[in-house]
Parts: sequence; structure tokens; C-alpha cells
Amino acid sequence: MAVHDSFSQQLCALLKEGSLQGEEPLSQHTTFQIGGPAQWLVTPCAEDEVLGVAALCHQEGMPLHVLGSGSNVLVADEGVRGVVLKLAEGFAEVTLGEDGCIQAQAGAANEHIAAVAQQAGLAGFEFASGIPGTIGGAAVMNAGAYGGQLSDVAQWVRCLTPKGEVRRISAEEAHWGYRQSLMMEEGYLVLEVGLNLTPDDPAAIQERMDDLRQRREEKQPLDMPSAGSTFKRPEGHFAGKLIQDAGMQGCRIGGAQVSSKHAGFIVNCGGATAQDVRQLIQAVQERVRTDAGILLEPEVRQWGFPPASRVCPNLSSAS
Repeated sequence: MAVHDSFSQQLCALLKEGSLQGEEPLSQHTTFQIGGPAQWLVTPCAEDEVLGVAALCHQEGMPLHVLGSGSNVLVADEGVRGVVLKLAEGFAEVTLGEDGCIQAQAGAANEHIAAVAQQAGLAGFEFASGIPGTIGGAAVMNAGAYGGQLSDVAQWVRCLTPKGEVRRISAEEAHWGYRQSLMMEEGYLVLEVGLNLTPDDPAAIQERMDDLRQRREEKQPLDMPSAGSTFKRPEGHFAGKLIQDAGMQGCRIGGAQVSSKHAGFIVNCGGATAQDVRQLIQAVQERVRTDAGILLEPEVRQWGFPPASRVCPNLSSAS
């Protein structure tokens, strides 16, 4: 306990008052509205705080988890040990540069950046206007939707390496692929992203954003807590179609359900536990592998779980 008290004191010394919370329920910080407590939740307001916390965790051998808006994370019911570094509202400055460049701190919401770009008459980020999450997370996973992805418009990414070095990674160096990047492979912490956008009529940009919003509302279960698309798209296939063809749409385990609106989403119908979701993910994987010979890979990051088991869960169909 004394070691933990000492670590807490060192964290406090690095942060502004109110930026550190102990045993904070992560259900309040994830879009799934599921998850046990973080041993320490840190919400920095400046880059030097981010660097200081990361250095302290490295020095003390303390696990460090980076969270944005919590839109692509499933946290175990038992929670996670170590520090959860939440890069969100307090680390979300967006500035306009010259020649269509936008610089955004890692905690800036994609929706907000899209709105800034639209008002400035800068096109190219419309695809991300409805992607829940932050630009930091988008850079790590090369987030995309409706034919666009971050690698199409990103110019550079400033990162903190595991060795404590701040590096500016060019688009060419980022090694972006489908839901992958150098930052993901090497464990880099994204600090800031530079976007290179194209001048266009603000009204035309808004019209495209409105069209994408309408398409999302029609096809996706936006009225229910989820972590977005649960599985990556297998090459040559669509995850939702495979799940639907395997007869899994509408299936439930506890409070978790394969959405009846879009089979690519697992939603929290109310009172779902992380274990419910975890078991449903595994059940979907098993059924699709049996039915189509394809192993679906989760897109949702899963924190605090033991290795996957082969326990056969109790499935039920939605009424």
C-alpha cells in the first residue's frame, strides 16, 4: 500500500488539481457503458503532463493504458491495474494552419475536427464526422468509413515512443494499413496529428456530412451503447453479412446482443457485463468459423481480460 501511496503522490505532483482519480469506474468513460475501475485515471491538460505521467509509469514499471473517448474499448468487469491516461476534452486543441493544414491534439473528437474543417471550407475529413472517438485513436488504428480513412488526409503524427522520445512521424513512415499503423505496432502514444485538407465550398462539405449522418442513422444502432463495429472486415467479405448468414443476428448473452439493426455491432441492451460481451464475441467467432470457415478478428480493444477460453456460452435469440 505504501508503494501505491507514493506513486499516487508522484502522480499528483505532475498534474493539475482534479486531474487524478483513484478506482474510477471506466463504465463512465466508455461508449459501451461497461467496465470496472481504473486503479488510477489521469486526465491531463497539457503535453508536459502526458510526458511526465508516461515517464513515471516507465520508471516505476506501472502499466499505462491510453484512452480517448472510450469508443473502441471493452473493459473487464474487474477493471484494469495501473494508469489509464485519458486524452480527451482537456487535451483537444484544434488549430488552423496555412494551405489547408489542421493540427489537432490527440484528444480532439473526430466530430469536432470535421466541424472545424467544414467551417473553414476544408474538405476531406467528412468521412470521420460520424466516427465516435478521438483523432489520436483514429491515427493508431487508421480509422475509416464510407470509402475514406485517416491515412488519406494525415500529413504527420507527433508521438511519444516507449523510450520517452517525441518523434514526428511522416505519413510515409506511419505504415498505415487496414486498422493498423506503426504507432499500433510499436506502442507509440499519439500526441498530435496534422491533416492536409482541400479547399471546398462549406455548404457542399456540410451536405456530404449530412448525407453520411443520415446513412449512419438508417443503418447503425446509434441509439444503443456499443463500441462501434465489433469486428474487422475480413478480406473479400463484410463481417455483418457473415454474422447474419450464420444466424447470429439478434442473439444475446445476458445484456449483450448482436444488433438486430446491424449484425456488425454488439450492443448493450441494458445491464450488460463485459463478460457477456466477451462471451458473445467468442460465440460469434465460433459460429462464423464453423459456417464460413473465416475467423473474425475483433476490432474492439479488450482490456483486463485473461486469455480467451473455449467455454460454450448460453445463447438466446432476441424476442
